[in-house]
Amino acid sequence: MKKFLAVLISLSFILPLPALAADQADILQKMEALSKELDRLKQQMQEMKQKEAAKEERITVVEKKAEEAAGPSWLEIGGDYRFRMDNLTGKTHDANVQGTGVSGKYLANDSLLTNRFGLNLKAKATEDIQVKARLLMYKLWGMDRADSVTNSGNGSNGFFADKNSIFDANIGHTPQDNTLRVDQAYATWSNIGGAPVWFSVGRRPSTGGIPTNIRQNMEKVGTAGVPGFLVDWAFDGLTLGYAPDIEMLPGAYAKLCYGKGFESGLRANNGLKDTDMLGLNVVPYDTDNLHFELQWNRAYNIMASATDVRGTANTNVGDVDQYGAIVVGKIDKVGPGDLNLFLAGATSKTKPNTHKYNNTWGLLWDDYEGKKERTGNLIYLGGRYDIKSTLTKIGLEYNRGSKNWLAFAPASDDMWTTKLGTRGDVYEVYIIQELNKKPISKRGKAFFRLGYQLYDFTYTGSQNWLGAPYRITDLTRTGPGTMQMFQPVKTAKDIYLTFDVLF
Repeated sequence: MKKFLAVLISLSFILPLPALAADQADILQKMEALSKELDRLKQQMQEMKQKEAAKEERITVVEKKAEEAAGPSWLEIGGDYRFRMDNLTGKTHDANVQGTGVSGKYLANDSLLTNRFGLNLKAKATEDIQVKARLLMYKLWGMDRADSVTNSGNGSNGFFADKNSIFDANIGHTPQDNTLRVDQAYATWSNIGGAPVWFSVGRRPSTGGIPTNIRQNMEKVGTAGVPGFLVDWAFDGLTLGYAPDIEMLPGAYAKLCYGKGFESGLRANNGLKDTDMLGLNVVPYDTDNLHFELQWNRAYNIMASATDVRGTANTNVGDVDQYGAIVVGKIDKVGPGDLNLFLAGATSKTKPNTHKYNNTWGLLWDDYEGKKERTGNLIYLGGRYDIKSTLTKIGLEYNRGSKNWLAFAPASDDMWTTKLGTRGDVYEVYIIQELNKKPISKRGKAFFRLGYQLYDFTYTGSQNWLGAPYRITDLTRTGPGTMQMFQPVKTAKDIYLTFDVLF
């Protein structure tokens, strides 16, 4: 300002007096206007700072209250809520269903609405020992039981084995009522003897495994999880794991798993045995940008019916082996976002005995086909592109199961039936839009997900281990030797929308 006045005084000796007087008046007027504008801007800046400070104070208070509500450092509480709307359409094929000729028909549910609420607890009990639990409620709008999803009450005995009824493997993961059930509850002892060894036992985190978490916009389960394309089954069991520190193999670990798929009870009258599962999981490489995983598991003495404990028809029909491998990769900064890719392959092999269920069906065989060992396979691939600037994620997936493919995945997130158990082709495309909101809780996030699934079934019996598969287009209402347990669905579509909130 002083320099500016000095310049004005100097100019006053040069300019004529009338011109100088006029210019000085104009300059003073402009200076006064600029001074007022500057004062106004200062006031606005002060108001903005006050508002921002108030906002930060409110957030700090909320965060402090959230921390206080979460309890002491040994206890963590979190969870999630999901609203979902599905528009379902499909078409069945002519078939002989349990001795009755049934014509193909169109199926539709314009608006299947559900609420799902999960509550997660993590408690550190002692040094190296902690307990985790997950409580889960999954309810249909306007219904307090699962009939609208399982179709068990419509006279057709349902359409798919994994959705035909509620049983131990899918309870809490199939829409039902408003009961808050214990979905997971297990204790883990780490660093046993000072070594990188852990032991875990209880109701396992054996659902939503890699890579199904990608389309659900969730983090992978971690060392406790199992590949979702082989096993998506809520079960009780235990794990013994080892995680060596190998520089060339970051994040590597291996674990031996045991689970019980069916408890037969006191069944000496017909020799019914428990169904047990043994698995070996090896992860030789695990980083943020590359994950490689191998899995083998065997189901021993698989039960014919998961719900028939008291009846005399139930029996054990044989063993099933599964082998699978998956690689998941992330490429950073591909254009305006990151690219996530995965490729998985799997094989299933059955070892049937001579037992039948209801005098007709054995482990992937019937009287018409005869008892045989069957081998099936699956290919599953997909990707998701994450646009960082808009928090938009776009995904595309494809999977194909062969004639005799068998997955153990009744707890999947799919509404028709688990797509990864399909004997045929499934296409899925989706878009995720996260809300640009500052997280308050540790896992705080909210997003919408809009997707479309197209099922094209080639063979019968998807996700069912009883009865021989047949090409659906070959079926008739009276076809000899091809009697079906369920009316076969040829095509199915699902347009879905979810609103997820994590906390």
